[in-house]
Amino acid sequence: MKHLIRFKRTYFALTLSLTVLLIWQCAVNPVTGKRELMLVSEQQEIAMGAEYDPEVVSTYGMYNDPKLQTYVEKMGNEMAAVSHRPDLEFHFRVLDSPVINAFAVPGGYVYITRGIMAYLNSEAEFAGVLGHEIGHVTARHSAKQMSKQQIAQLGLGLGMVFSETFAQFAGLASSGLQLAFLKMGRDAERESDGLGIEYSTKIGYDAMEMSNFFVVLERMNPGGGAMPSWMSTHPLSSERIQNIQSGASAYFAEHNINESNLKINRDAWLNLIDGIIFGDDPKHGYVEAGVFYHPDMKFYFPVPANWKVINTPSQVQMGSPDDKAAMVFTLSKEATAAAAASAFGSQEGATVLENSPTRVSGFQAVKLLTDIASQQGALRVQSYFIEFDGKVVVFHGYSTQADFPAYQAAMVGSMGQFNRLTDAAKINVLPERVKVMTVKRTASFENVLLDMKVPQERHEEHSLLNNLDLSTQVPFNTRIKIITK
Repeated sequence: MKHLIRFKRTYFALTLSLTVLLIWQCAVNPVTGKRELMLVSEQQEIAMGAEYDPEVVSTYGMYNDPKLQTYVEKMGNEMAAVSHRPDLEFHFRVLDSPVINAFAVPGGYVYITRGIMAYLNSEAEFAGVLGHEIGHVTARHSAKQMSKQQIAQLGLGLGMVFSETFAQFAGLASSGLQLAFLKMGRDAERESDGLGIEYSTKIGYDAMEMSNFFVVLERMNPGGGAMPSWMSTHPLSSERIQNIQSGASAYFAEHNINESNLKINRDAWLNLIDGIIFGDDPKHGYVEAGVFYHPDMKFYFPVPANWKVINTPSQVQMGSPDDKAAMVFTLSKEATAAAAASAFGSQEGATVLENSPTRVSGFQAVKLLTDIASQQGALRVQSYFIEFDGKVVVFHGYSTQADFPAYQAAMVGSMGQFNRLTDAAKINVLPERVKVMTVKRTASFENVLLDMKVPQERHEEHSLLNNLDLSTQVPFNTRIKIITK
């Protein structure tokens, strides 16, 4: 009975503390004006954004086009000035990623990929997408999600799901990237859609055009990539497109706005993105006939048969077809292979089973086999540390101890064939780009593509790119986007 009384007192004290904490940490939402649970202050938000921004940029890289960057910053700052948080300093980045996405982290950091820019067809569409992301910041959606997670952990005493070591290998170590790709609920998405309508209209754009991009998304089925796609972090629902259209109409009516006076600016947008890189940029690495080539750093290595590859500026991730094993290729901060191997083997939870000097294609290297403890059980890791052109490149191949023997030969076969790239044909590979062209005769979009010598197997891709059905009649002198080298 004494234990029960003590438990009840402890439970009551914890509940009371939690209740007081919740009351104390309620804050006024800048958008709604209502008080809501918020364990993250605005200053903490800003500090988090400043900390996470370098992680995002180093992982995906900035797209090297000052004209595009300046354009996004100009429109973003113009929109931020009419938002619900005009005093917050916003930062806008164009990322060098082919994935179709835009996202934001707390504190006013907004990211747009070149991939999404290629698929948009007017300034008005872009304004809607940008306004949507600014809305996530002004409504403090990410901070709200974090607050809910903190309460869940406080009330239930939950720990981290992944160990830091396993998360590092799986590409989940970056808290900034996890935060960037929080999946928003329908209420948050609906609110941000409304804010996108409001902010884009306030700077003179036709918010009705925002729905066009969602029509394209509904037709798409993006595969895996180096970051989640828009649909995985901004879930579409059957009524969402209709809600955007009705929401825009309602906003126009409420504020007595004549839609015909609002800008769409299709030609201006096409001029802006003419020449933008489409898809993967081979200079950062590409896979051809089962081999990964990196023209900039001039190396190559074979990829295990049928393994998936995700390439980012900071690492190459490879996964077995059954998702039971993975490999990561990256760079070490250490000056020598021996130092890199020692640093890896001495981390907490690591047990070194093999540490042997070797050579890979003539380069000094160290081969390491390690068991690493994790909350999910021990992982077995096959590593190669290779000295190459003044750097130390690193391979880690890992799986559970039970599954590891089935994959070790494939891992070693890939790591052990790392070599210098000298073949000019593999080095001087050009990326595909978006080229804006003018239709020479009125015809169906399919016939227009045939006139422009677009391969039949890529017609559907061009249909999505231009948001035109293949059967649609395209008038003479219309400007469209073509993928070319």
